Amino acid sequence: MAATYTFKPHNIGRWLIWSLFAVVLLVAPMIFKSNLSVTMLAQMGIAIIACLSYNMLLGQGGMLSFGHAVYTGLGSYMAMHALNAVSAGHLAIPVSLLPLIGGLSGMGFAVLLGWVTTRKSGTPFAMITLGVAELVFAMSLMFSEFFGGEAGVSGNRVAGQAFMGITFGPQIQIYYLIAIYTFVCVALMYAFTQTPLGRMLNAVRDNPERVEFIGYNTQLVRYLAFIIAGFFAGIAGGLGALNFEIVTAEVVGAARSGGYLLFTFLGGATFFFGPIIGGILMVIAFVLLSELTKAWLLYLGLIFLFMVMYAPGGIASLIMMNLRVAKYGKLAGIWVSYLGLGVTALVMLAGAGAMIEMVYHLQLNSALGDSVRFMGVPLNSRDVDSWVGASLVLMTGMGLFELARRHYAAQWSEIQASIEKDVQRGENAA
Repeated sequence: MAATYTFKPHNIGRWLIWSLFAVVLLVAPMIFKSNLSVTMLAQMGIAIIACLSYNMLLGQGGMLSFGHAVYTGLGSYMAMHALNAVSAGHLAIPVSLLPLIGGLSGMGFAVLLGWVTTRKSGTPFAMITLGVAELVFAMSLMFSEFFGGEAGVSGNRVAGQAFMGITFGPQIQIYYLIAIYTFVCVALMYAFTQTPLGRMLNAVRDNPERVEFIGYNTQLVRYLAFIIAGFFAGIAGGLGALNFEIVTAEVVGAARSGGYLLFTFLGGATFFFGPIIGGILMVIAFVLLSELTKAWLLYLGLIFLFMVMYAPGGIASLIMMNLRVAKYGKLAGIWVSYLGLGVTALVMLAGAGAMIEMVYHLQLNSALGDSVRFMGVPLNSRDVDSWVGASLVLMTGMGLFELARRHYAAQWSEIQASIEKDVQRGENAA
């Protein structure tokens, strides 16, 4: 029988996206040249790997974990101890490969803890991960020989022999190391989504009973995915150890796990690129927003609440919905509604922000006087006029936003109905 050959064309769009991603990683520090910018870019790369590894559990497997920081954190500790061993001459391994030590450590702990964790799904799984996270955090303060107690474990990444003048002392050198790991890890995690195991993980998420019915072990599928997620989480932890040169108990704390959950959701857990957006937002919030205001966690909570109410699919879902509208040439008809939503939302946030800043000033900075500036406007935290004015701005913004939202919802429904008619006409013509 003669062999049959089929031609499978290259996916030009996919090649273009990955090439653009590589170019962005390459030129980003050339555009943002300050030390702060380069440091933030390095942290973004680490956060992208961590959030994508977490999304293997949440988005692809439907496993809500409250303890993902256990595997990033333990990977950080193991990588730091390996770095100190290299510095002492006890371990002959290049510094550039130390993140793999973190990855293998994260995988090892996932093998150890994941078998028990993944025996359950849904709410029991979430509670077990929370218990494991609290257990590891408590151990980090008890076993100071390994965890370093409250002071943590520190090291010096300028260790071993330099290769072609690369010592990883300058921040730009460690950034490009993180960029290489980021690109490779993102590519590998995307490749995982295309494998039979990745597809079966989606099936376990959507219909575990049917997966069991056709003969697959759902617990084994979750366990294998948990191990792979632990490996990439450990790599992120190892990169973090090299970047900061110190590891403290905070890296295995509940706040870090909550951060991964929060920003993976905000980015969009149902799309592969959603956690990438979430990782970028995570660093912006933790570094920039926390410097601008002491109430940054409250603002973050309000944003999260707003997204849950109006965009539960995250930022990625908003992008994909509008790309579909743009595909049918109907995006130009809705941009005015977006402008109205944006302006009214800013008015509403301005009123809420003024009240929040005055409350925080009264609670934390009252010794500095009654005056506080918000968005360049002087406010008196003890003056009734300031409170009344902020309340009026807030109420006006809420009313206008609701009107703009209703107009947008009606216009969006009309556009979706029009798109469905176009699709049906295309199918009938075919």
